[in-house]
Amino acid sequence: MAVEEKRAWIMLVVTVIAYAGYVAVVLTAAGDGRLVDAPYVWAMIGTVSGAILLSTVLHIAVSLAARNDATRLDQRDREISRFGDHVGNSLVVIGAVAALVMAIVEWDHFWIANAVYLCFALSGVLGSMARIAAYRRGFPEW
Repeated sequence: MAVEEKRAWIMLVVTVIAYAGYVAVVLTAAGDGRLVDAPYVWAMIGTVSGAILLSTVLHIAVSLAARNDATRLDQRDREISRFGDHVGNSLVVIGAVAALVMAIVEWDHFWIANAVYLCFALSGVLGSMARIAAYRRGFPEW
């Protein structure tokens, strides 16, 4: 398995675990009360920070384990990375537009922040899945 494919798997798994953890914490904190009253800010900051830290450590570990192969990116690796970025960034744009509309109609901050976080998480998942599929099934030629 290529180092870049391993990095895509890391991003996929860490993103899913972090977002699922966030949702669990917020739902638990809400209890029987209203969801918008749940304390979500520190849960969001903690899961995002934890995901960044964990993925960084895992990326370093994969790079150290691969040694010389970790720095050798060929044209195919660069194209697959670019393809994954384009696929994933589509959801970042959707999240930004959704947050903009929510702010214009003056929705609660809870919903705006969660829409942005969800789209960031989906962006990481979809971009990683696109990279993994390109490595496993081949990269389409245009």
